[in-house]
Amino acid sequence: MSGCSSSTDSTAESPESAPVAAGKVDEIAAMVPEDIKAAGELIIGVNIPYPPNEFKDPSGKIVGFDVDLMNAIAETLGLTPEYRESDFGKIIPSIQGGTYDVGMSSFTDTKERERSVDFVTYFSAGTLWAQRPGGNVDPDDACGKKVAVQATTHQETTELPAKNQACLDAGKPAIEIMAFDGQDAATNAVVLGQADAVSADSPVVLYAIKQSNGKLEQIGEVFSSAPYGWPVAKGSALAAALQKALEHLIETGDYETIATNWGVEQGMIDKPVINGAVN
Repeated sequence: MSGCSSSTDSTAESPESAPVAAGKVDEIAAMVPEDIKAAGELIIGVNIPYPPNEFKDPSGKIVGFDVDLMNAIAETLGLTPEYRESDFGKIIPSIQGGTYDVGMSSFTDTKERERSVDFVTYFSAGTLWAQRPGGNVDPDDACGKKVAVQATTHQETTELPAKNQACLDAGKPAIEIMAFDGQDAATNAVVLGQADAVSADSPVVLYAIKQSNGKLEQIGEVFSSAPYGWPVAKGSALAAALQKALEHLIETGDYETIATNWGVEQGMIDKPVINGAVN
């Protein structure tokens, strides 16, 4: 599960953003590292588009579930969010180098990534497949099928190579893994009939199905759930501040309000943790 698509610009229909009046909480804001507190801004690295989590509306404004949630987090911390677009693969190195304070691009918290940065978990996402209506793709036996994915995601680097190897070991035709720079392009490949199915993070696929006007349908159920997290510099006190701010939004109900507005309430978590990778 990866994160966002490449820097290809995209817009999509979206519900009206429902900003919550979180308000600054002094005792939580006091946990913010002094340099960030003095600047008054939270510098956030983001890769677009990845609807419904982060993308641009028709006016060019960055919107989405992640955005509304991060805005509420920043308000709780008494900071102004400053979003800076980036290639997905450059966000974590930029956090390590001090260019960004935090990343916000549907990052799956993994053990490997935790070696480079710390994560604060905020959501649970799995993998989900979709196809054109009437298709006959089985995610557990997609041998000989063309499957679209976003490049560098968990689906391209881990899920599909393992499933392809199982096909080969069984003497079946290989899976043709079609990797695209952007998730929107991968999804569109299925709509256009260039691919048999698409595999991506569950909230992304569910949103794509909703937006497809009947041109896509879900295959099976969500599997391999893992936490999304916000990456911050290793050892930074910002992690604890973000964790406490999210706990506060969960308690006030603002977290649920934001998730429900974007139709992703199935992935809500009860308690954020620092470095909660499952693998």
